[in-house]
Order: sequence, then C-alpha cells, then structure tokens
Amino acid sequence: MARLIFHSSESFPVCVILSLLLSFSASGSSSNAALFIFGDSTVDPGNNNYIKTTSENQANYKPYGQNGFFDKPTGRFSDGRVIVDFIAEYAKLPLIPPFSDPSADCSNGVNFASGGAGVLPETHQGLVIDLPRQLENFEVVQKSLVEKLGETKASELISEAVYFISIGSNDYMGGYLGNPKMQEDYNPETYVGMVIGNLTQAIQVLYEKGGRKFAFLSLSPLGCLPALRALNPDKANEGGCFEAASALALAHNNALTAVLTGLEHILKGFRYCNSNFYSWLDDRITHPAMYGFKDGANACCGYGPYRGIFTCGGTKNITEYELCEKADDHVWWDAFHPTERIHEQFAKALWNGPPSSVGPYNVEDLFLNRESRLTKIADIVDGPDGNHFQ
Repeated sequence: MARLIFHSSESFPVCVILSLLLSFSASGSSSNAALFIFGDSTVDPGNNNYIKTTSENQANYKPYGQNGFFDKPTGRFSDGRVIVDFIAEYAKLPLIPPFSDPSADCSNGVNFASGGAGVLPETHQGLVIDLPRQLENFEVVQKSLVEKLGETKASELISEAVYFISIGSNDYMGGYLGNPKMQEDYNPETYVGMVIGNLTQAIQVLYEKGGRKFAFLSLSPLGCLPALRALNPDKANEGGCFEAASALALAHNNALTAVLTGLEHILKGFRYCNSNFYSWLDDRITHPAMYGFKDGANACCGYGPYRGIFTCGGTKNITEYELCEKADDHVWWDAFHPTERIHEQFAKALWNGPPSSVGPYNVEDLFLNRESRLTKIADIVDGPDGNHFQ
C-alpha cells in the first residue's frame, strides 16, 4: 500500500483549451502563472458532479452555495466559495474549472480535486477520484498543452504554475478510524507513514513533470469537526473533541513539515508554502468571538448534536436537517466543512501572511516568483556591514 499506485484512466473529458495563445513569460507575474489544484472536498469545485458516487460525496444541491455568489449549487462543500477560489481571485485569475467539466477552459489551470478523495487509493475506493487518478488527469492536461502550445511554451506554463494540494483528512477519518481492518493491520504511526510516503511520491511526480511551486493546506484538528465531536467515544469528555482523530492530523502535519523541509534541499528549484492550519483553525473553534464568529462548535447545516449528523440538504439516509439563520456566524458550514468565511480568512493568510505564520514562501511569493522572505532576512542579518537593524 505504501507504493504510489496508478490506475487505468477513465474517459474523463479533456479540457477545451481556449485562450492559450497568451504569452507566458518567465517573469512569473500573477496574471501569467496558472493554478493546478489537487485534493478532496476542501477544494472540490464540482468534479464529483460528473462521477457515479454517493450523496455524501456530492454537494450540487441546496442549501450548498446558498450565499448568492453562485446562482446555483456548484458542487462546492460550502455555503459559497472555497479557499482556492479566493487564491485565484488574488492571483487575478478566473475561477479554476473542474477537470471533469467538458466545457472547461483550462488556460489558467485546472482543479482535479474530488470530495471524499484520499492520498491512498483504498480510501473511499470506487466512489471518488483519488490522488493517483488526479495525477493521471494532470498528465492528460499536460499532453493537451503540449499539443496546443508546443513543448517549449507548455513546459514554461507547467514550471511557472502553482500547485495547490489539500488532501489527507479522508485517509484518517474514513480510511483509518472508520475502518477496523486498517486499524488492526497498522498502528497509527505506521499508517501516517504510509499516507505521507504516498503524498511525498505524488509531490515528486509533479516535480518530475515540471512543477516547482507548491502550496499546501495542512490538516485541521479533525476531532473538532462537528461530526467527530458528536461521535466522541470519550463520554468523560462529552462535548469535547475526538482526540484520537486530532492526534492523527497533528502527526500528519508534523511529518509533512519534515518532508517538505527535506525536499527543499533535495529537489533543485522546489519552493513551497506551508502553514499551521491546525492551530489557526483550532483558535477560531475555541475563541470564535475573537475572529468575528458566534459559534465554533455547531455546524450551520445538519442534524443532531452539534448538527454533526451529516444530513445537510436532506439527500442522505436521514433526510431531516436544520439550517442556521446566518452561516457567517459559524466556523462550520456542515458536519465536516467550514463556511466560506473561514475559507476566505485562511486564503488571505496563505496569500500574504508573514514569515511567522506562513513559510518559507507565501502564495503571493510563489505567483510573483519572489525570493523567500526568510532568505532576505538572513541576507540582511549576514550582510557585510551588519548594521541594518540599528
């Protein structure tokens, strides 16, 4: 299982490549760099609308997308936009389309993400577009770019692009905690190692295909999701977070941080943006009023304790659900996913956050091909006159 497994590709529609006669200069300005997105429901723009799956893995029905930004539900697991929609806006790009949409114009990038997907192909197997399949779909797009632009221009587009990766939660929730056989076969440390090993190989595959600039959305405190809070088996800590789930997320994040540090030294030209999303979101869950929220525990849409039963939209086995009056008051939109407001706040943090919270690059640095701010600080400190801070 620790190998990166590629499956034979299904006949997903190839993007309609339009407007690709733009000049992609090596300057890397935000208007020229494309955005390629890989992941799960945190960034899925509607790819699952086009595959055969369960209603739990789709969000193309009301009240999803209810805040009015879109004229109808798009398949995003939010009351509106998700984090990569804001990143695209800040980079002066249009909304990045889902790969599976046959009418998509992929001249500014493609979104391959699939709700419910995992790093490991065994996670929700047969119901999602897993990470290995997403990499295959990227290869389809890359070949199309070569056909339309020629090898030189296509290679330039690929190397100047930013690769946004947000995946892993489903491997731990459904793939491990929801899978007794997996828990029997692997202890938590070994399982985290498998997930990270496969994720590392995926990053290396994208690097080998020309990718150089990467941004990562690390895992949230999974045990504090309304769904996991409602299922907390620790009755002595009733109402608290499901600590076993949060511990897996934290171990994953720590391991990923170590891997990225290593890759930066091993892979020439590899640059990345990472952050501590775990603590960032945990702070808003614990102290919602400090950040303009009224509720950090209960979902806006759902049923039961914390509205943590995943019934939003009434399309699942349990059709009853409740809907809050104002989603912006909540950290959580449904049992598993945050509101658009959280997506927007964290997108701003990733885009131009300081080195103390985002690094070694922020996403704006990647789009503009700026040097690491940490490098610049080191240059100042080590400069020949040594008097810059006087």
